[in-house]
Amino acid sequence: MSRILVAEDEVRISAFVCKGLQSAGHTATVAVSGTDALDLAESGEFDLLVLDIGLPELDGFEVLERLRADGSELPVIILTARDSARDLVAGLDSGADDYVSKPFRFDELLARIRRRLATHPPTGAIVRPDSERLTVGDLVLEVRERRVVVHGVPVELSTREFALAEEFFRHPDQILSREELLRRVWGYDFDPGSNVVDVYVRYLRNKIGRSTIDTVRGAGYRLAAPAIPASAREGSHLAGPDQA
Repeated sequence: MSRILVAEDEVRISAFVCKGLQSAGHTATVAVSGTDALDLAESGEFDLLVLDIGLPELDGFEVLERLRADGSELPVIILTARDSARDLVAGLDSGADDYVSKPFRFDELLARIRRRLATHPPTGAIVRPDSERLTVGDLVLEVRERRVVVHGVPVELSTREFALAEEFFRHPDQILSREELLRRVWGYDFDPGSNVVDVYVRYLRNKIGRSTIDTVRGAGYRLAAPAIPASAREGSHLAGPDQA
């Protein structure tokens, strides 16, 4: 039996979700504000959070950002009526593991909950990763600090950027398809027409060097980072997201 926290201020929706979860053998607790959701999510008593973006007091984005900043790896599925690419990327970048757009079918939400629970241990506790360093060429990924060191200069990454970078560092010189990266980093089957992987690869290139991640036409991406003089990429680690 899993413990699910449902952060939703619309009574009709929260009642619908809770009833379905209980019928499926889970326990469900409702939070009606972002403040309550954050407090309960950080208690370590839940296995997964279903989080509405449009909460009062603190919206879902802020709840996510604070959770991840505190080191929580609690799986989070966001509920949102917003369908723009910018809002979706913002939710994922804040640390969401999955999303369901309103209106939704409960069986779809339940399937996504089962998938997240299958890939996470049944605990909502805050987890601090063990110290680990992965090196590829002149780049170093520091797992505990969740950052990349470029020519000795630490470069901070967002939650999703770090997850994507870690996949590349754990599979150096291997071609990773967009489908593989979506499954490993986002954890679910994404809209095949989405360009979210391409967007985040651009973000990483701007931060760790544009020549570090190769595009293999028709196949995917590959991390191949040879040692390059610092002057050749001076300032690349300070660049912002590619606007092209």
